[in-house]
Amino acid sequence: MTILENRPNTALLVVDVQKGVVEGVHQRDVVVANVASLVERARRERVPVIWVQHSDEELTRGSDDWRIVPELTPEDTEPLVEKSYGDSFEDTTLETVLSGLGVGRIVVVGAETDACVRSTLHGAFARGYDATLVSDAHTTGDKTTWGAPPPSQVIAHTNLYWTYQTAPGRTAGAVETKDVDFGGAP
Repeated sequence: MTILENRPNTALLVVDVQKGVVEGVHQRDVVVANVASLVERARRERVPVIWVQHSDEELTRGSDDWRIVPELTPEDTEPLVEKSYGDSFEDTTLETVLSGLGVGRIVVVGAETDACVRSTLHGAFARGYDATLVSDAHTTGDKTTWGAPPPSQVIAHTNLYWTYQTAPGRTAGAVETKDVDFGGAP
């Protein structure tokens, strides 16, 4: 059992809200607006905002598609973690960044629900973090061609199972944007 000691702070983790990742996804504009409102609220409440940016063979680092969407602008003081795997912790600086900020709880938003968001939630939880998913601030594209359910069902299922995720000494949960509490457990 992994539990993080002396890490009382919360951070907002914005996962892969990049042009090429969210282009054409389910309810893109609503999700990006919800993410933007949480970023602004976190800043007002002096909660760290950490940006995660994916790159791989299809999403080339430095390309226009790789860039964060124009509706969101990371501040120079906000950490940016670059990744190449679904789990934002895997082979990145994320753990070092969170540790340095005394963060033991993350609030997760972004894309894609059934890939990087889900991998990051599980990665965080397995590493001892409390992990809250913002139920109306994550999204995914349509993968029904490959046998997946429609995006709305993928999102609903992820929200359902993360609401009831449990482990000793850790908390999880899914809450709507309006109900996010950066100060305490879900």
